[in-house]
Amino acid sequence: MVLALTVCGIVVALVVVGLFVFGLRRRLIQRSGGTFDCSLRWDAPEQGDAGGKGWAYGVARYNGDRLEWFRVFSYSPRPRRVLERDGIEVAGRRVPEGEEELALLSDSVVLACLHQGSRLELAMSEDALTGFLAWLEAAPPGQRVNVA
Repeated sequence: MVLALTVCGIVVALVVVGLFVFGLRRRLIQRSGGTFDCSLRWDAPEQGDAGGKGWAYGVARYNGDRLEWFRVFSYSPRPRRVLERDGIEVAGRRVPEGEEELALLSDSVVLACLHQGSRLELAMSEDALTGFLAWLEAAPPGQRVNVA
């Protein structure tokens, strides 16, 4: 009986510590500001897939001329993807369709992009989309801007 209670206590403590580390990591990512919730689908299909497969929840952070994307369910302090501002080309935007509505946060807008030849889709709120497009267009003079 004592062994079972000890094991249960250890399991509960590990779960609490794991959740604390998730929260601490997110606070550290957001500490420098310029972050927003953003789902990402890398190697997106040409016409959009309403099945909702391939999406990953994340947090994006502006860092100079780069957009760093972090997975929500990860302990890594490093970004999973880094998108260079001059390498992003916006191909279009749309609302989530079909099962995609369940896979993404509510009121998300899907932005189809090309990044150095790779197709990807970003899903974010309308406010975050406005900020993202403003960030893309605010490139220093002499850099190309690819906003459709």
